[in-house]
Amino acid sequence: MGRIGLALTLVGTAALLPGCFPEAVACPAIGHVAGVSVTVSANYADDVGSLRLKACQDGTCTDKELVLHPGSVAVDQGCSPDGVCSATSSPDGTLQGFLEMPALSETPLDATVTGTSPAGTALQARALTFTPTGEYPYGEQCGRVVSAGVVLDAEGLKQR
Repeated sequence: MGRIGLALTLVGTAALLPGCFPEAVACPAIGHVAGVSVTVSANYADDVGSLRLKACQDGTCTDKELVLHPGSVAVDQGCSPDGVCSATSSPDGTLQGFLEMPALSETPLDATVTGTSPAGTALQARALTFTPTGEYPYGEQCGRVVSAGVVLDAEGLKQR
């Protein structure tokens, strides 16, 4: 093989090398706030005037009055013939609150919910020990996201 043949072989090989390495994948620029989300079920929401959540994990406790907002669900609006799809938000009768924590891990978390009814009477305190879950919602290259959520209804507190 002459010098020209060798040069062409080397150029061709060099052109193929980038295909041997994984391509970088962009991660979404979405922040994640560590904490516990609370959903008051629709059949119990009318009995709740205010809620307070105390969450303890790894020796650190966070305790705060929750700001409750009406919950909603996404309603599919379908897709147009040209492939444009849409959805809208519809109230579902639930109440939503969130307790921000300094950190959240996949170790047991103790949650205690107290509150009052709209008339001001104390609600029964509810407690639950559960383990938050970790997932890779944007792929492993974008990092693990740990989340914790509970649902409060007339029967008690359950992990979501």
